[in-house]
Amino acid sequence: MGFSFLTEKTRKEITAKGSSGMEVILASLESTRDLQTILNILCILNELVSVGGGRRVGVLVSKGGTAILLQLLITTSKEWPPSEELMLQLHTILAKVGPKDRKFGIKARINGALNITVSLLKQNLQNHKLLLPCLQVLRVYSANSVNAVSLGKNGVVELLFKIIGPYSKKNTSILKVTLDTLAALLKSKANARRAVDRTYVPTLLAVYQDWHRNDTRHRHVHIRKAILGCIRNITNIKLGRKAFLEADGMRILYSTSTECLSVRTLDPLINTSSLIMRKCFPKNRLPVPTIRSVFHYQLPHIPAEGPVAQLYRQPPDVDDVVDESDDNDDTEADTENDTENEEDEKNHKTQNDDIETDISKLRPKENLTRPLEDLKMYECFFPELSENFQGYSFDSSKSCQTPAVLPKSLAPIVVPTAHAPSPLSLAQGELTDLPLDLDSICISKDGPGGAGGAGEGLAQELERVALEEDTLNGQSQSPVVGSLQGELEHDDDCSSHSSGELGVLEVPDTAALLPLHDPELYIDMVKGTKSVPQYTEVAYPDYFGHVAPTFREHILERVYGVQRAKIFQDIERMIHPNDILDKVVYDLDLKRSPVIDDGESLKFNSQFESGNLRKAVQVRKFEYDLILNSDINSNHYHQWFYFEVSGMRVGSSYRFNIINCEKVNSQFNYGMQVLMYSVQEAISGHPRWVRTGTEICYYKNHFSRSSIAAGGQKGKSYYTMTFTVTFQYRDDVCYFAYHYPYTYSTLKMHLQKLEALRTPQIYLRQDVLCETLGGNSCPLLTITAMPQSSSNDQICQFKNRPYVFLTARVHPGETNASWVMKGTLEFLMSPSPMAQSLRESYVFKIVPMLNPDGVINGNHRCSLSGEDLNRQWQRPSPDLHPTIFHTKGLLQYLSSIQRVPLVYCDYHGHSRKKNVFMYGCSIKETLWQTNVNAAACDLQEDLSYRTLPKILSQLAPAFSMASCSFVVEKSKESTARVVVWREIGVQKSYTMESTLCGCDQGKYKGLQIGTRELEEMGAQFCIALLRLKRLSSPLEFRNSSHFLDVENDLIESRCKVTSSTTYVLDEDEPSFMEEVDYSAESNDEPEPDPDPQETPADEDGLSDSELALRRS
Repeated sequence: MGFSFLTEKTRKEITAKGSSGMEVILASLESTRDLQTILNILCILNELVSVGGGRRVGVLVSKGGTAILLQLLITTSKEWPPSEELMLQLHTILAKVGPKDRKFGIKARINGALNITVSLLKQNLQNHKLLLPCLQVLRVYSANSVNAVSLGKNGVVELLFKIIGPYSKKNTSILKVTLDTLAALLKSKANARRAVDRTYVPTLLAVYQDWHRNDTRHRHVHIRKAILGCIRNITNIKLGRKAFLEADGMRILYSTSTECLSVRTLDPLINTSSLIMRKCFPKNRLPVPTIRSVFHYQLPHIPAEGPVAQLYRQPPDVDDVVDESDDNDDTEADTENDTENEEDEKNHKTQNDDIETDISKLRPKENLTRPLEDLKMYECFFPELSENFQGYSFDSSKSCQTPAVLPKSLAPIVVPTAHAPSPLSLAQGELTDLPLDLDSICISKDGPGGAGGAGEGLAQELERVALEEDTLNGQSQSPVVGSLQGELEHDDDCSSHSSGELGVLEVPDTAALLPLHDPELYIDMVKGTKSVPQYTEVAYPDYFGHVAPTFREHILERVYGVQRAKIFQDIERMIHPNDILDKVVYDLDLKRSPVIDDGESLKFNSQFESGNLRKAVQVRKFEYDLILNSDINSNHYHQWFYFEVSGMRVGSSYRFNIINCEKVNSQFNYGMQVLMYSVQEAISGHPRWVRTGTEICYYKNHFSRSSIAAGGQKGKSYYTMTFTVTFQYRDDVCYFAYHYPYTYSTLKMHLQKLEALRTPQIYLRQDVLCETLGGNSCPLLTITAMPQSSSNDQICQFKNRPYVFLTARVHPGETNASWVMKGTLEFLMSPSPMAQSLRESYVFKIVPMLNPDGVINGNHRCSLSGEDLNRQWQRPSPDLHPTIFHTKGLLQYLSSIQRVPLVYCDYHGHSRKKNVFMYGCSIKETLWQTNVNAAACDLQEDLSYRTLPKILSQLAPAFSMASCSFVVEKSKESTARVVVWREIGVQKSYTMESTLCGCDQGKYKGLQIGTRELEEMGAQFCIALLRLKRLSSPLEFRNSSHFLDVENDLIESRCKVTSSTTYVLDEDEPSFMEEVDYSAESNDEPEPDPDPQETPADEDGLSDSELALRRS
């Protein structure tokens, strides 16, 4: 038999399903002893596996062909001399069979085939015909980690380096296979150490340089990449990284990579080089004395366990910035799950593990967790249930409760910050056409008659804020910002030096556009706000207000290669350390003088309500590293930022790097921009936050994150969020923020202005629910329609309206939640017929800000207790979590009097997904995601929990029904949504998530979200409630088609799982296929999947490059 006579028809018949042809061939091979017959059979097998693809190889493997071939290899090796032709044929077939047999490596080791191939290789280094198939088989052997160690001990690493050599156009196939085999062997730490000991790292770098230098036409990129693959695996161990640095590897790869940047086809080389350099970049200590917050607040008592307890038990002399984990060699897989509100990264689990399967925990609780006597304290917050309106005049309306007068602050309020101007009119004087020098403006706290020398008089004078321009001898004086005592002692500092001409600044007239904003009222509100740092400054944007721009702000299209370019700039810091300034220009750890002004650098400030910036370090002339402050009583949660910049040069591009971010990915990688507010723009009549920044990206950096801050996880790194801005105005003062700021003082101002909107038809009551840990009041609103008269029917209808309970801003960094709430409140207080109809349908109980202290002090997630308040709903502490304790108390009271709210909704923001969507609670949808048979449990469930989201998807252009989830997870059992559903019995209990980025569907597709869209969402939520009322009314209930639609949607959306805790119809984010390993870490890579056909189990949460490299 000869292979030349084997037709395609015969090949198909041999490998056809049910055919015994392969068995006959293998049996013949196993039984024959004739050399020529064996060679002929091997030729047939070789042709079969060469043409038919993986299926034919699979047939051979399934029939036991691997074991027969390996046994033949053993038998042949015992003959002397062994047949070269037979060895050639055997290794050629084994090289094709091995990758398709998952147990090939084990079988080869057990049979003793490893040593045979190695021995044959040693004897035939110059026999290129036999060398190639031997190397191919050796490559398959090496894929098994145990085999790799064994082969390393047998001298194979040293053997392969005898084949590897400088640039040559000959035998490139052999060199490529040799490098691939070496790379597989070097995944073993023992082999990597062996390569370091033999000084092979400089050898590989020299070989790579030689190929880079000579392969000018780029015909052998695959070989250059294979060399880099070997270096990459050696540098997975600490010794390898050290050897790489000592061999000047950073400079070599940096220079070769920069020479490749202009050729797009060389991207694989640049990407792998970038990965290696970032891996070998020495881990740096975050330049702060401690990762704890700069600000300290002593708790009334310390929790018995948890992160806060650990923080307080930590000895004061412990260095919490770095620890022994910084040089950890263990593999780190970035598989933190995208969770609702993105918490619990340290508790990431495999798919379905987080779904609650305990039916008892999914069923509603029947008993109250607090005694009924305790709940009677909340009766005073529900006067509408006992009000009879007898003697009430329905021609006019008085406030049900006069808002309490807020206390004056203990320190003067300074407007503006950073020595910049206010738009308020200056003292009368001669106008000038010269550009205004903002640094020449100082704050006057004195009225026409001076300060008066008394604290009370000073406080009264603070109710007007005037700015004087100091032109004495052409020198400008900075404003003095100090304590009350300091102001009393130096109250003449500004005025005593003032002389000459005075300019005038006009306040932009935004009253018509911002009916709820009043700068003077805002200052009054600030005076009653208590912060831990005792802020005495007010940020311009909060004082001026924000008018949403009329132009569209598109999601930023990222230029290919921008992230790689930024990473290379970071690597340059090590290559050219003398170019780095490393100059601290702002540092809150320097309590007395955080601003370091030498006239040559930007000036920063964050010492105002909701501000967050801990430190600024000038790296290069126009580049700054920024460090965010941790939440108070915490050592992490770095995401929210809000700070001020001045002293910039017009036309120069500044790069800002926030270097201590914690999340593994961000919408900054998918088109989101930062927010900027220009004071010069505001003065010119455009007070607004605008999306800004170019070259924006988010990637893992070389700053080590200690295990103390990472919940015990070792080997973690921080992430960098970088953006570039070019300033347009001279002497400008600009503010940057993560999202549109909305301070606690803004809320108080809006609530007071809403009071003025009340008409005789509106029932509005403002109460103080409780006092926070920081001494701030937590407002509670009641809004409904006044009864038309005091008749029994009207009063009865008034008292029996169903409740809708709304909360927002439990997480301070999710400012978009407050803007949505603002839209809801404005709609509820509007005179429109729809709003009146809505008020007549429901009683609204609203806690618009559940975490005032966190908002005030610039936290991202926690309250002053250092805990996530949305994880305290099961057992809130009245001392540590008063707002949650009493909000839950209100709901428990309603439950106790059989007035369970129809709807509960908690407004949130989401940093890693687009659109607006809801999370709800469903027993059946939860069990559908598990192996529990919901039908067997005989569960009855009202499908109406889907009705409100369905209505919103029809009404609100930003809302996405496809992104909604109604699955209950174990990690969310203490959230408001789940507790209100389970313990209070509210079936329509939701978290409404609004994107921080923008939309990828509907009317706003491709646009970043703004305050106009967020407020619109709040109003649309109200309209949806009105439609919900009409759909469920007796007159329209006969038409139940909408309920059928809901059920059909429910059946169609038995969603696929995209992460362990989030269930949606589509992937959270399409991959951005820029092949850079943004999260490369100095660790061993996981073993490759033996089946190349198999899809990775979890690609959710991986960066763009990880997906690209993983799939390449």
